Amino acid sequence: MYRYLAPPRSLIGAHLHERTARRWMSARPELQSRSRLLNMHEQGKAITMLTAYDYPTGLRSGTNGLAQVALGYDSTTRLTLDEMIHHTRAVARGAKSPFLVVDMPFGTYHTGTRDAIANAVRLVQQGGAEAVKLEGGNEILDIISSLSKIGIPTVGHIGLLPQRHTQSSGYHVQGKDARAAYSLLQNALALQSAGAILLVLEALPHPLATHITRSLSIPTIGIGAGPGTSGQVLVHDDMLGIWNGHRPKFVRVFSEAGRVADEGAASYVSAVRNRSFPDVASESYEMDIQEWEAFLELSATY
Repeated sequence: MYRYLAPPRSLIGAHLHERTARRWMSARPELQSRSRLLNMHEQGKAITMLTAYDYPTGLRSGTNGLAQVALGYDSTTRLTLDEMIHHTRAVARGAKSPFLVVDMPFGTYHTGTRDAIANAVRLVQQGGAEAVKLEGGNEILDIISSLSKIGIPTVGHIGLLPQRHTQSSGYHVQGKDARAAYSLLQNALALQSAGAILLVLEALPHPLATHITRSLSIPTIGIGAGPGTSGQVLVHDDMLGIWNGHRPKFVRVFSEAGRVADEGAASYVSAVRNRSFPDVASESYEMDIQEWEAFLELSATY
């Protein structure tokens, strides 16, 4: 049985490949990046997404795993709404061009439509989210529809659901038999009909993810779902080789930044301990000799 410890998709910025206007340049600037996203889908351009959880990663996305990867929790369900808003603000300050999609944390939309709307509004107003992402299928259709009706773009997420990993007995590929695959297709179509503007497909057999993508008019973003989706998302720290936890099969490391960072930290510790850092000549500040001698005279009285 395929199994992995999935880093969270806690903050997702969709990198649109092309620079868009900064958010403050118009009354509804988020429509520009959303329109660009849909235009890319219509033109068949691959959509790239990365998770982001602070200002530096937000900046890198403009050029996109919070709970487990960045905060050290043992599950994505530990993340609170206030923590999400805090991190969303930081990402929004750095990511000026990507379309910023924010996960609604566990418990913020599970108690009813009214609570879901109130919490989504907080993510938009206080955090700067441009869309919110919810995990699930038929059970969240009313919430998706209600959010869409009041003007909050929604992103669906089907397949492996990190917020429900305990219920599903871990992290496993979904839709491996005919009935489960058909259920996922039905959920995807229902989420689209309810108003979702985008779907994340996680840990699905690649033929199924491709079939679902071709059955929809909205874009799909795959993670562990093969190359046939409209675009791909990876956890930022996985992609850069920073995360030292279990690495899922679908993760490709595009930079050994983690190894380089570890080597840098080790070199720093060594240089401090052997007192070669900081260097007196090149990394320290001098004082005028006359002022130093005057200081010594003054200090001699103590």
